Amino acid sequence: MTNTRAKIQLLRNQMAKANVDVLALAPGTHMQWLLGFMPHPDERPCLLFVSQTHINFVMPQLNAQDVRQHCDFDFHEWSDTQGPDAALQSALQQLGSIQTIAIDDTMRADHAGLIYGACPDATVQFANSVMGPLRMRKDASEIELLKMNAAIADAAHMAVRNNLDTSLTERQVVNIARDAFDSRGATIAFGIVGCGVNGSYPHHQSGQTRIAANQPIVVDIGARKDGYVSDITRMTSLGLVPSEYYDVHAVVESAVQAALNVIRPGIRACEVDNAARGAITDGGYGPYFTHRTGHGLGIDIHEGPYITAENQVVLETGMVFTVEPGIYLPNQFGIRLEEVVVVTDDGCEVLSQLPRELHVVGHG
Repeated sequence: MTNTRAKIQLLRNQMAKANVDVLALAPGTHMQWLLGFMPHPDERPCLLFVSQTHINFVMPQLNAQDVRQHCDFDFHEWSDTQGPDAALQSALQQLGSIQTIAIDDTMRADHAGLIYGACPDATVQFANSVMGPLRMRKDASEIELLKMNAAIADAAHMAVRNNLDTSLTERQVVNIARDAFDSRGATIAFGIVGCGVNGSYPHHQSGQTRIAANQPIVVDIGARKDGYVSDITRMTSLGLVPSEYYDVHAVVESAVQAALNVIRPGIRACEVDNAARGAITDGGYGPYFTHRTGHGLGIDIHEGPYITAENQVVLETGMVFTVEPGIYLPNQFGIRLEEVVVVTDDGCEVLSQLPRELHVVGHG
């Protein structure tokens, strides 16, 4: 609870900076970050409210006893026979004057509608305005969990390489990664395996395409353990690939290196994107780098800071994000190389231990 209390104080400080009177969270990753747990999410409104003086729950009665084991906040309970309206009014009255309220970005629309209706005169904004700056900068314990997950993802990549065969479909290769994650206590969050031309689709839906020899394969996988996630992309093949592949791979590698070389506290997120994008443009493949350079990583696979050409967020020590430039050549192949990095006091630390070179399995 000490960590939760410290986070609540940080949150209240951020709310004051943003001129937010009340924060409203639903079960989700914002609540998970703040409290270290979240109640069961379903169609019943379950809402956590935080002001400068109070913190309380609007809580479905059937969940109240369980949630009380995890916190000592005020509960405004409601039952299925009563409905949530009276409990919501009671909770909001306890919070005092509400001029501005920040609502969880991922809250169900019908639950958000209840809050709008109960606070008709309040200015409404999204919770990310106060939660985002807090979640972007990871503490030492969060970084250790991300390092652990990165090591597990490395092992899952090795499992894929050790079992790759032309008898397998892309979906079956994803299942190899799933099993490797499972065996290490992690739950797969996503798996993208794209062989040959399928690799030219950045978010390819892995399916029944069989793994072909002498074709580059994009393997982008991630999983979750102990609340935090991994995300890593490497290239592999069964046998040697056409020689022109290596020229393109070298350009993507140069983009990764360019981004890593500029990362440090005090620069803007857009400068990282500019470095990676500039390397690919200089290599002659600018139009084929079709997405941002990276995204933050933590409890969510995609969170702030987003490494885009427009993002002016200044990097700070403890921020964690991906660096994942790619080149996608229509009707040929795609290459993406992805690292997760932690901003350090004088640069950055890469979490994966896997080399970024094309990993060639066998010789035919």
